[in-house]
Amino acid sequence: IPLLHEVQAEVGYLSPEAVAWVAEYLGLSPADVMSVASFYDMLHLEPVGTHLIYVCQNLTCALRGSERLIRHLETTLGIRMGETTPDGKITLKRMECLASCGTAPSIQVDGIYHHEVTPDALDALLADLRRD
Repeated sequence: IPLLHEVQAEVGYLSPEAVAWVAEYLGLSPADVMSVASFYDMLHLEPVGTHLIYVCQNLTCALRGSERLIRHLETTLGIRMGETTPDGKITLKRMECLASCGTAPSIQVDGIYHHEVTPDALDALLADLRRD
């Protein structure tokens, strides 16, 4: 897993060529490496945007409004969960749990947690991301 993270940081995602290289380096089959790479949400098998937004979808966040945040993001950005904006800047993904139930609903943007998120707070975050 640490090697997959390193390769992903270098390449941007785990392309078939990157998976084959890791497999050869570790003396494993590409299927073995792919079984690990496809299991973890933080490993990407397709290119992702410059900015990655994860929205927690666990029960607590769902009860506190995460589905409303997802609809707001999809409407505002014009994409669906799992997609990237046409300019390649922002990718949206669901995360099963961000381990922040006490401050739900929570999202993670480029590895930084945001708690008790509202649609207005999302708009401010998106404005910041678009300026980058």
